[in-house]
Amino acid sequence: MPIRIGIKLNLIQIILAIGLASASLAAGGKGGVSQDAMLVWAYDAPWFGGISGAEISADGQELTAITDHGRVIRAEMVRERGVLVGLKVIHSVALRDPTGQVLAKPFTDAEGLAVGKNGQAYVSFEGQHRITTLDISNGVTTPVANAPGAETLSDNAGIEALAIHPDGTLFALPEESGKDFFPLYAYRDGAWVMQTRIPRRGPFLPVGADFDDAGNLYLLERTVTPLGFRSRIRRFDLSKSDLAAETLMQSFPAHYDNLEAISVWRDPAGRTRLTVLSDDNFLAIQQTQVIEFIVAQ
Repeated sequence: MPIRIGIKLNLIQIILAIGLASASLAAGGKGGVSQDAMLVWAYDAPWFGGISGAEISADGQELTAITDHGRVIRAEMVRERGVLVGLKVIHSVALRDPTGQVLAKPFTDAEGLAVGKNGQAYVSFEGQHRITTLDISNGVTTPVANAPGAETLSDNAGIEALAIHPDGTLFALPEESGKDFFPLYAYRDGAWVMQTRIPRRGPFLPVGADFDDAGNLYLLERTVTPLGFRSRIRRFDLSKSDLAAETLMQSFPAHYDNLEAISVWRDPAGRTRLTVLSDDNFLAIQQTQVIEFIVAQ
């Protein structure tokens, strides 16, 4: 979701935020994460920025991302001894309609991305709420289903998160919620059904999601404070009646930028990794950050 109101920090706020950020990140449950890498990704092109959804290849060597200005990007993940040290853009193309015409506003606000094991990609769009397939090679999008609950979604709070379960089921999660839950939808037999209700805790709202190979759902959430953005990652076991919710990471204000995209994968050592990216809203005061966490099993 593009942030419509910019937040400028004065000197006192920045000092306070740095002090908070120097403390350990809060972690809950039996898991938790450790940060393995953090870098700022910059690329000299007017279309670069606004990353709102991302997927990492199974081997951790390639990233596919979509932007909220309607573009798909592929990049090589440059690693040294397994640690991420940079990214190199290898392909980029504007998103297009089924006839091949480049999408124009207000149809460009891509928010969620999911790529299946067979390479089939899906994108959710905000404002003009819809979910499409995506041909990553040429940017062509083809509608497959109305966004669940589209008639009640506001322009700037649509389907923020898409994720594909290991069994191939496509899941969708809106940024808007009920009083105390977020509906998690599954797409089965050509229709959306509400699979479960994700409990809402505090001011955080969903911005990205992905599954690990065991079927656990990882939910990236965000809130905005006067001191800057805060992020949280929670993990859910959908086979449990109580969802067995765990808080793996919860950041202090301004520790990270506007984190919106998350991808879960397993490295050669068998460790579960989370690659998270920020949406810079195409603003000079923000950054495209790429952070990698290792999940404590």
